[in-house]
Amino acid sequence: MNQPIVIPAVARDGSLYPIEKMKAHVDGVLHLAVSVFVFDGDLLLIQKRASGKYHCGGQWANTCCSHPHWSESVEDCAERRLSEELGFAVPLTRHETVEYAADVGSGLKENERVTLFSAQVDRRRLDVVPNPEEVEAVQWVAPRNLYRAVAETPDAFTPWFRIYLERFPALQFAA
Repeated sequence: MNQPIVIPAVARDGSLYPIEKMKAHVDGVLHLAVSVFVFDGDLLLIQKRASGKYHCGGQWANTCCSHPHWSESVEDCAERRLSEELGFAVPLTRHETVEYAADVGSGLKENERVTLFSAQVDRRRLDVVPNPEEVEAVQWVAPRNLYRAVAETPDAFTPWFRIYLERFPALQFAA
């Protein structure tokens, strides 16, 4: 039997406390998260979430995103999930921490304090090996094509990815 995953939630005073991941999503509790954006020049590596994911399955998202385990640093989480989801490790640059809230369907809500990370790579030298339990497909996408696709088929993209593209374009690339 799988143990519930415990993640850091954020109290009103800013302190952290442990909460079961699904409870955080059902109740919409503010919690810590990470999002990773891997680039080759201005091309961004995006992933299509596996259809069996507990929310937003089959939708496109940024390179990688997750929640730190209780007592895990955001840096360690970003590195761990990049390896677990896509099978590679690269040096990551930490950026700002942002907050957003979104309905992700099935009665679940994201309410996240997200630390953003990025990396620049040469995709010809990067061996991307998606974990099929996590990732259905990957694609390198140019800014113009990404923004066009989001405008034409917004439901094909996760709510948080659409929020990032709208609210934090400086972290990615100019449209």
